[in-house]
This record gives sequence, structure tokens and C-alpha cells, in this order.
Amino acid sequence: MDDGSIALVEIERGTLSRVQPDGSVEVIAECGGGPNGAAIGPDGAVYVCNNGGFEWRYVTGPDGREMVLPGGPPADYTGGSVQRVDLATGEVTTLYRECDGWQLKGPNDIVFDRTGGFYFTDLGKSRSETSDRGAIYYAQPDGSSIQVVGRPLTTPNGVGLSPDEARLYYAETLTGRVRYWDLAAPGVTATAGDQIASSSGVQSKLLGRVPHDGRCDSLAIDSEGNVCVATLGVGAITAFDPDGGLRAFLPIPGGDPAITNICFGGPELRAAYITASAFGTLVEHEWHCPGQPLNFTA
Repeated sequence: MDDGSIALVEIERGTLSRVQPDGSVEVIAECGGGPNGAAIGPDGAVYVCNNGGFEWRYVTGPDGREMVLPGGPPADYTGGSVQRVDLATGEVTTLYRECDGWQLKGPNDIVFDRTGGFYFTDLGKSRSETSDRGAIYYAQPDGSSIQVVGRPLTTPNGVGLSPDEARLYYAETLTGRVRYWDLAAPGVTATAGDQIASSSGVQSKLLGRVPHDGRCDSLAIDSEGNVCVATLGVGAITAFDPDGGLRAFLPIPGGDPAITNICFGGPELRAAYITASAFGTLVEHEWHCPGQPLNFTA
């Protein structure tokens, strides 16, 4: 945020929250369900991907600390949504619950392009014996339009745009892979090339797979165009260069296996802020280059 605080979601708590530079936490809004990813829109509001909630498991980690881990959908699960939060009042408005009659299952991560539209992933929803397939959508922040970019997909999680916005990157949780489409226009994949299928039938390309049998969560792009992916199971951030080379593998101190997200802030955007969710901590780490500036801030 422009004042130096960090806005983040607390899925188990059901809130959009603010972390001040001194580490204190305050609630911005009660979103309910499972607020999962958030981004500032062109109107200065926060747009939240709400996965509809989880059942939670409380387990003892190898060092004796309690870990909080997500399970299947809760008993009161009715689907996922995209919400708008007014930062001044905390008012929560639901914008989208479906696309073309297809219910949103577990909206996860979100990124705005320079035109003011946003891409978001729908991870799907998993149960003990079945799983819903996922998707990527493109929508407008006024609630007027939502369209499919790619569907069905395997657990699409993190999503981001290259600095020139010619590529849309996404991370698949279960496969540990980062893939991308070339874009012909906002929300439209290019039809040429050897590009999993989009709404236009175009296949996505493989950028890379995270090491050590890790799984992918959310991602961010730095100013060099590196795709920086929160890597589950191994407690790290993995960075791929735009050609798919392994740029960095950064274990995060603290021993949390559930590294779930990364964003850039601080002076010259040289600080990487990283969520470590099993133990519920926010980590700051100096990055080797500035992050890619977001299109909108507040």
C-alpha cells in the first residue's frame, strides 16, 4: 500500500487485513467464506478472490509447532465469488459468482492489466474422492463482463502478466508447473504457435517446473520479467526467467512448508513480502532487483 502497510487476506479468519510496519494487524473488511487473493483496482478498491472457504486441519509440525492447513469445502460451502472491498468503509460487494452459467468453485489469485480489466484463477474445489476442474477468467471491475480465458484446467493458482503484458503466466498447484499463453488482446489468447487449451482452442506453453517435487501457489513478476512462484511443500520461492531458466530457488527462513504468496514493495520495490501460511507469518526479504510495478495502487 502507498502508506507502507501491507494488505493481505486471512483465509481462515475470513478477512481482508492490514499489517502495519510495526507488525500490528487490523481488519479492513469481513469477507466471509475464504478470501484467497487480492489486488487493487483502478478505482482504488481491493478486489478479492473468495474460494468459498475450507475445513481446517490443525496438525503438529516436525518442530512441535501447530500448523494450520486447508482441507475440503466446509459444510456451509455454496461456491466461490469475486468481491469488491471499499477501503474507506470496509463495505464488501459481490461482483461475480458464475460465468456463462458455470459456477465459480474456488477463485484464487488475481492480477489487473493496464486497461483496468483483471484476470483471475479458479482453482476448483477438492473433496476426499472428487475434484472440480479449474479455470482462468477475465472480467471487468464494474461487474459488467466476465469471460473464459481457459477451461478446464488443472488447479490453476498463481496468475501474473509479463512486464509488456504480452504473456499471461499461471501456476498449476498439483503439477508444480508454471505455464503461459501469449495474448492477442486483453482476455484473448493468441491463436498462433505451439501453445492447456484456452477459449480459442490455443494450448498454453510450459515455462518450467519447480524443483524438489514442490507444488505451486501464487506468483508475482519482478522488473527483469522473472516469474517468482511461492513453492509449497519445500518452503521456498522459485523464480524462472522468461525463457524458462531457473533464476533462483530461495528457501524461506522459519521452516514453514506452506509458502503461499509473494508481492513487492518498500523503497524502489526491492522488498519481497512473502506469506508463510501454516504458521501464519509475513516475511520480508530483500530481492535482487525491483519488483514489477503494479498497474494500480492505493
